[in-house]
Amino acid sequence: MTTIFSLPQLGWSPFFQQQLSLEECTEFRPARIAAQHRSHFELYSEQGQQPLNLTTQMPLLTVGDWVLLNSDGSFYRRLDRLSLFSRKSAGSKVSEQYIAANIDTVFITTALNQNFSLNRIERYLALVKDAGAEAVIVLTKSDRCEDPQILVEQVQALDPLLVVEAVNAKDQLSVEALRLWCRSANTVAVLGSSGVGKSTLINTLSNQSSQKTAAARGDDDRGRHTTTSRSLHFMENGAVLLDTPGMRELQLSDCEDGVRSTFADINDLAEHCRYSDCQHESEPGCAVQQAIDAGVIDPRRLSNYSKLIREQAHNRASLAEKRAKDRSLGRFYRSVKNDVARRKKGQ
Repeated sequence: MTTIFSLPQLGWSPFFQQQLSLEECTEFRPARIAAQHRSHFELYSEQGQQPLNLTTQMPLLTVGDWVLLNSDGSFYRRLDRLSLFSRKSAGSKVSEQYIAANIDTVFITTALNQNFSLNRIERYLALVKDAGAEAVIVLTKSDRCEDPQILVEQVQALDPLLVVEAVNAKDQLSVEALRLWCRSANTVAVLGSSGVGKSTLINTLSNQSSQKTAAARGDDDRGRHTTTSRSLHFMENGAVLLDTPGMRELQLSDCEDGVRSTFADINDLAEHCRYSDCQHESEPGCAVQQAIDAGVIDPRRLSNYSKLIREQAHNRASLAEKRAKDRSLGRFYRSVKNDVARRKKGQ
């Protein structure tokens, strides 16, 4: 039996409604991408669930996107996005990978075990802030940690305004605080490494067992991949939850605003450095180094800030170079094609 959803249950909001012309309101049907497979997308709309085959004529789409469909269910156009999350593809491949679109809130999820890393949390924060979404830090497996509050305070020290929650993802009462963000028409993405309990958290919040889960490896407590693709899950109250595969590598690209926002304390101090191009290393009059000497800034934090600034700049340049080469190659192919057509026409 096909499940029927209203548009608000799928996350529809005035932001998307205002993009439709009068003709589009009557002639076309909005649908949201709920899952992505190798050859097709899975869509949800007021008419139920349907597949949408991938074609080369389509723009790049990802889970969470809103599209308009023709009366026969074929693709018409994609609506402008409220937010877009992307990363450089893992490994040495020079390409951009879309993670999700139209996300309101992100649960940055990390476990209170060997997975815990302030550097990784800052990396995810930069991604979320750059996309313009709200970030909530969710520290899972609190039941296995002797003193979760110590680690909560370490994360809170990154930003006094940051929301940090330590939970047992299997316990309904423990995750109750997170329901504040799981409200009608709000789309919440759960991001984090493998084995931190993202799928378990999804199941508990949605009161179902739609996502497979697996225990962490016993020898090192590292997680196993149980979620293999991104997918949307719909709560009874109208909230939308997005589960994502664990990311062992999150390479940032073209994310400078997000990095600077995540490290706002360092950027504020940098305004008072003697030199405008100060690298905060050994330059005289460096306000950032003075703050480190005074114990105000953690040296780890400055090191991670510098690393992320360099990384996103390098990846941005690499991707821009690849796009330029692709455009040049495309122009070459078109010129060859046109030349062949002219020759045939002249015969």
